Amino acid sequence: MAFNGRIHAEPEADEPQEFVAAWVQDLMTLPHPTFVPEDFTIVEDTGKGKIVSSLNLINQTWRYAGLEFGVGRPELVGTDPEYRRRGLVREQFKVIHEWSAARGHKMQVITGIPYYYRQFGYEMGLSLGGGRLGYLPHVPKLKEGEAEPYVLRPATEADIPFLVQVYEVACQRSLISCVWDEALWRYELNGRSEKNIHRTNAMLIESAEGEPVGFLLHPPTVWSTNILVTGYELKAGVSWLAVTPSVIRYAVKMGQQYATESKETLEVQAYYFNLGPEHPVYAAFSERMPRLANPYAWYVRIPDVADFLAHISPVLEERLAKSVLVGHSGDLKLGFYRSGVKLTFEQGKLKESSAYQPETGEDGDVLFPYLTFLRVLLGHNDFWEVENFFADCYVRNDAARALVPILFPKQGSNVWGVV
Repeated sequence: MAFNGRIHAEPEADEPQEFVAAWVQDLMTLPHPTFVPEDFTIVEDTGKGKIVSSLNLINQTWRYAGLEFGVGRPELVGTDPEYRRRGLVREQFKVIHEWSAARGHKMQVITGIPYYYRQFGYEMGLSLGGGRLGYLPHVPKLKEGEAEPYVLRPATEADIPFLVQVYEVACQRSLISCVWDEALWRYELNGRSEKNIHRTNAMLIESAEGEPVGFLLHPPTVWSTNILVTGYELKAGVSWLAVTPSVIRYAVKMGQQYATESKETLEVQAYYFNLGPEHPVYAAFSERMPRLANPYAWYVRIPDVADFLAHISPVLEERLAKSVLVGHSGDLKLGFYRSGVKLTFEQGKLKESSAYQPETGEDGDVLFPYLTFLRVLLGHNDFWEVENFFADCYVRNDAARALVPILFPKQGSNVWGVV
């Protein structure tokens, strides 16, 4: 706990990062639905008797177009400055990748600093965060004497079935999503200590008559000058135009309260709906959220691409069946220059997905440099975007030119990973 609080503090900070330290303490001492303390790795300088590097692996289940698969999430990666550039993190990643494989995970994901995790086989392949901001003059006002049509209250364990239901509807908008069962929602409501950096307030949204219509998630603090909304969903059949004004007013009110209660000098200037690049609320209230905030990205590692493609074969076959290449037969060789995957289709069915070793650098029907195929596979970019950006990404025949966009269309995702 003390090590992580010190290592993850801001460079100019005089004090340890107490919110990160609280997260570590919770992981080590409080029950977590998918994590145990033994999921940490530690490097110790035995001569000095101190921890010099550490990280962990958080288990979870994600979905690709509804198909579930196991995921390992490395987090809390840190090394004492005196021990950096010695390969300590690299060795620990080897260990957790072995753990992840033994647990049947088909993917590893991590959030983190730019570039760094590429050296361990990761590619920035999914959008992370981003959204839209509005400012105080954009807050919709109630008319004089008008009552708030929707109110928010803390969600309780009795509300969990409703939260699960609404969340599942929201996941249908994302190609990639994380499975949140009742145990994870229970942890979200009650499992974290007060100072945990990932603690959120989960609020149930109700009509004036007490009917639940949706939920809102937000951290209990002000980030920079913003009150942050990290989750906002409504059940089917409820208008975003009707509910959102109440949500905005609530968010700004809470932000101002947090700013007043804070020991720091804080001022709320904006409400930030940090819900990914695409969300229904943006269409309903674009003029009240005029500023765009570009997303960052998840780092993604898929150690066995052929196996992953075989796992999602029902999705690939469905895409083919709905396309101009319905009933397609033939091979598609996805070349990665130093490795590759061959897909064999018979009458629109994926009969085989297997790795192959290219005989030359150009051995393949379509060629992807580095790990850029992951961006296309996960819907983060369409093939044309990657092809236009990388001169060494190109197609060698007409069949592949037609087939790749059908199998791997661009589709947005906003993944709520487990921490």
